[in-house]
Amino acid sequence: MSDAATAGMSQKDASAATAKANAAVKSGVLDFSDQQSFEDAQRGFIATLDPMTITRESDGKVTYDLEASKFLAGDAPDHANPSLWRQAQLNGLNHGLYEVVPGLYQVRSFDIANMTLIKGETGWVIIDPLTSSESSAAALALANKELGERPVSAVIITHSHADHFAGTLGVVDPADVASGKIPLVAPEGFTKEALSENVLAGPVMQRRATYMYGNLLKPDPKGFLTTGLGAALSMGSTGFVPPNDLICTTGETRVLDGIEIEFQMTPGTEAPAEMVFYFPQFKALCMSEITSHHLHNVYTPRGAQVRDALAWSEQIQESIDLFGDRLEVEFASHHWPIWGRERAVDYLKKQRDLYKYIHDQSLRLANLGYNKEEVAEQLALPPSLAKEFYNRDYYGALAANAKAVYVKYLGHFDGNPANLFPHPPVAAATRYVKFMGGADNVIAQARESFEEGDYRWVAEVLNHVVMADETNQDARLLLADAHEQLGYQAESGVWRNFYLSAAMELRHGVPESRPLQVSEGMAAGMPLENLFQAMAVRLNGPKADGKAYAFNFDFTDTGEKYTLTLGNCVLNTFPGRHDANPTATLRISSLDFKLLMLRVRDAGDLMGDGRLVIEGDALAFADLGSLFDQFSPRWPIVTPRPAWD
Repeated sequence: MSDAATAGMSQKDASAATAKANAAVKSGVLDFSDQQSFEDAQRGFIATLDPMTITRESDGKVTYDLEASKFLAGDAPDHANPSLWRQAQLNGLNHGLYEVVPGLYQVRSFDIANMTLIKGETGWVIIDPLTSSESSAAALALANKELGERPVSAVIITHSHADHFAGTLGVVDPADVASGKIPLVAPEGFTKEALSENVLAGPVMQRRATYMYGNLLKPDPKGFLTTGLGAALSMGSTGFVPPNDLICTTGETRVLDGIEIEFQMTPGTEAPAEMVFYFPQFKALCMSEITSHHLHNVYTPRGAQVRDALAWSEQIQESIDLFGDRLEVEFASHHWPIWGRERAVDYLKKQRDLYKYIHDQSLRLANLGYNKEEVAEQLALPPSLAKEFYNRDYYGALAANAKAVYVKYLGHFDGNPANLFPHPPVAAATRYVKFMGGADNVIAQARESFEEGDYRWVAEVLNHVVMADETNQDARLLLADAHEQLGYQAESGVWRNFYLSAAMELRHGVPESRPLQVSEGMAAGMPLENLFQAMAVRLNGPKADGKAYAFNFDFTDTGEKYTLTLGNCVLNTFPGRHDANPTATLRISSLDFKLLMLRVRDAGDLMGDGRLVIEGDALAFADLGSLFDQFSPRWPIVTPRPAWD
């Protein structure tokens, strides 16, 4: 590769336009001399790991590492938005075990979320055991080392996102939960929502999450800084343990290991199933992820259901009404607490008004006739909200949230019939490039726009060139440079990660990967209903054309029976019944069946061990297996996807 080609593939410095844009942030509405957040983030520190590295015992793989983020101790360089750099410092340089109030502790920055531990009468009541077993086990071990060895007596999971429950196996034995020995408390709808989000749409969400969380970016002043939501995401072992105690209504209470808790339901806001709760003896309010030290996502770029900004605001107000005159400290599943009733309630009110302003003003503009892009372009927070660091775009983004409000009420269509049935990316790109005088002409004009600092436009037009011809290296490299400058300017950690991940993919291609597999721990906790739903999503409908099967299942461990039918290119499942004339009947344990259908186990091995018995047409069941797509964890995002027939 020539020197020029090598230079084109490498990271670039901040352009003059980017340096100017980032310098302007310092002279804007934010008061960078305000150190209150740093004081709060450091308050109550007890101990941390040194080095701040977590590994998996079985193979020594590093699952979480903040050692490479020590560069954050310096001042913000030109290639980082100084507001985002500040947030990265707060997340990445403050890690370990902290006392919130006597008896209530948090382990922060051992993962993207916090794990909270409360001293009960006999053991630890744990809130949100993180994303991975390695991180949650390390957090528990640190607390036991510093505060005295205690068993886990109860677990509370605040909501249905994996960074709050997938590390449960690191702190409890699932048999103890199944038996009721250890209460595992979660909000109503938790299992359905956790698995529908992480299983049904899991593959596409996980691919986009590699961009969102910067998993493939190197921690570096020109690379990964933070997720905004937390220091980084753990890449360890995941699992799922079904709860044995559900909170269904606001006002319910529990006493867990002597600790009294008052619950408030907050569904359909930050997560489909979520709750917040108050500890009277500590005068402490846990706001879960309803409030945090940033603007959150009304729509998350990894993909998820659009959230209800109005309900979000209303439920924060309900928290104020229920607990505002009693609390002395507010803490959450991410970031650091706020001490003092006056400060905490002021924070809650401004987070309330943040989401309500976005909701109300987005709809005002929509009702004036503006489409979602026009709404997003003109919406700006009033200074009273914009000046607060905890209302900034570090994770969510104002423009994206404005579009989300529009889509929630009005959908993606803006009323213009030209947008009813547009061409897909490659077909549209081929026509655009032809109309714009060919790729060389587009690239030449894009270089002029790049020099002018109009990186949004460069990205828009060169995306067409790359989609029309992914082998056009000049277009790919200039597009990568534009994404990179946009990333350097972004206040949102998520937007920075998306832009820089796109630049990496354009320069170096899609990284190789192994076939996507659900972990055995996640499979074990998955209800059969969710597995059958996931199978239906994996079915390749066109390949199934003309096929008709009925399979009966006897699950030997649970005594349950099901019928699974294939017809009209659709899988349907019928619990509690058997077809009178099945194609075949299978006898198998529910766990083995889950692992078989998730391609963790082999049918031949199970039959050889006597763990799978098939009566009837076994070849038909094998044929059914051939009709399922196997999803790749990585596919092109910024270049053309595979062509279809």
